[in-house]
Amino acid sequence: MLIDAAAVFIAQYLYLFVLLIAAIFFIIQPLTIKKSMVICGAIIAPLAYAISRISSLFYYDPRPFVVGHFTPLIAHAADNGFPSDHVLLTGAVAMVIWFYSRKWSWVLWTLALLIGWARIYTGVHHAIDIAGSIVIVLIAGVLYRFAIGKRKKA
Repeated sequence: MLIDAAAVFIAQYLYLFVLLIAAIFFIIQPLTIKKSMVICGAIIAPLAYAISRISSLFYYDPRPFVVGHFTPLIAHAADNGFPSDHVLLTGAVAMVIWFYSRKWSWVLWTLALLIGWARIYTGVHHAIDIAGSIVIVLIAGVLYRFAIGKRKKA
């Protein structure tokens, strides 16, 4: 079925397009913005990842194919589905870009949500896994903004 094939492609490979868009955005920026973006990414990405690993210790969400006893469209380990690493990565990229261009960021957030939909459709994540990744990235972004705002005032 065409929608199945599209969902599998989106779920597995669209994150590469997100990274490509972010790389293009980065390349066209002046050096001062590039330096700032590197710092932003070096804070937000590890922070989001750390929060995700900690949260996964407190919340276990079996994958849909484990609970529903079906074969997912994508082969996947029957481990904790919370949170979605694909959405966490693409969301973190979108969050970093947010601080430099809302327009580019909205494109990336839309792609991150599309990836989340595809991960649900293919049977490897529940909606809570996607929502959890988005909330984690938003928390990382807010913490970054708070830290940078405090630093600028000092």
